[in-house]
Amino acid sequence: MPEAPLLGSPTAQLLLPLFLHFGLVVSLYAALTWARLVAVRRGEAAKDDFARADGDPPVSARIQRNLANQFEAPVFVWIAALVLILSDRVTVWDAAAAWVFLAGRLIHTAVQCSGDNVALRGQVFTINFLGLLWLMAHAFLAVVGAA
Repeated sequence: MPEAPLLGSPTAQLLLPLFLHFGLVVSLYAALTWARLVAVRRGEAAKDDFARADGDPPVSARIQRNLANQFEAPVFVWIAALVLILSDRVTVWDAAAAWVFLAGRLIHTAVQCSGDNVALRGQVFTINFLGLLWLMAHAFLAVVGAA
């Protein structure tokens, strides 16, 4: 059985923030479930309301939208990570970009789930998007043989 990569290896450092991102997704599912249960108990919504995309009251709607965001641009981070790992091209810069991505996701989630400041949300989205751009660019260069 092969040994697990050392936590300090660039590959492990690339993957750790991505697995922590998965933890964020799980947390958002739990928060959304809780917010919806509270909304039903308070009479702010009925269970059937959640069958529609616009059925959530404001608090759970922000969580639901943020959860959906976790399956949009972040998917490309996983794709880039897998390409870099399979091509054996992971660098410490890629690991740093993955940590920037995670930090940006956490900040974006805090801003989106706590209020309606769309301008600020867009600004903090830039943080994780920079990590995404680095990883996709490096993965592309690895695929075309330029990295």
